[in-house]
Amino acid sequence: MTNTREYCYNCNRAKISCLCNLIKPFNTNTKFIFLMHPKEFRKTKNNTGKITHQSLLNSKIFVGIDFTHNKELNSIIDDTNNSCYILYPGIDSINLSKNNIENKKQKVIFLIDSTWACSKKILKSSTNLSSLPKISFNYENSSAYEFKKQPSNYCLSTIESTLVLLKLLNKHHIENVEKNSLDNFLVPFKQMVKFQVTKSLEKRIRYK
Repeated sequence: MTNTREYCYNCNRAKISCLCNLIKPFNTNTKFIFLMHPKEFRKTKNNTGKITHQSLLNSKIFVGIDFTHNKELNSIIDDTNNSCYILYPGIDSINLSKNNIENKKQKVIFLIDSTWACSKKILKSSTNLSSLPKISFNYENSSAYEFKKQPSNYCLSTIESTLVLLKLLNKHHIENVEKNSLDNFLVPFKQMVKFQVTKSLEKRIRYK
């Protein structure tokens, strides 16, 4: 029997809830950069940004709030070979459900991994990010994040948003991710949700 106090040093989760064996990493043409709020980074039980990063070989995590003077990030943004975008809704965003983005340069997509309130703070504080062209998409279904209340029905977790992006980038011929990889992308996320829901129900029963 697995000792619940034992931890996986790869994902920092208890081995009983480790998801690493369910994650099947694959490569992408697009570089994905996850801008993670410190509060989100400290989470071990339900951090979908870390799972998403583990799933994408061509990705990186930066932790912080104000990235204005981050030298590595600025070198990526300033690289003339890159075409950088940030996933953020708004009337000025490029809706990938309807429009393509130019595909001659190396694509770099920034995703903010935090609550909506913290996302606004990160974008407002980081002047190097606020000037990037925004992208968005249409999505009619609700998030599968059952144990975490989203501010609106259309709000998605980081891993769910990334999957939508991958499918749209495939559609626009920017990516060529295999169907099997896309089909398996949410498997660790769904297992995480299932585990958390089960634990939540156990606690309710225990206190009755």
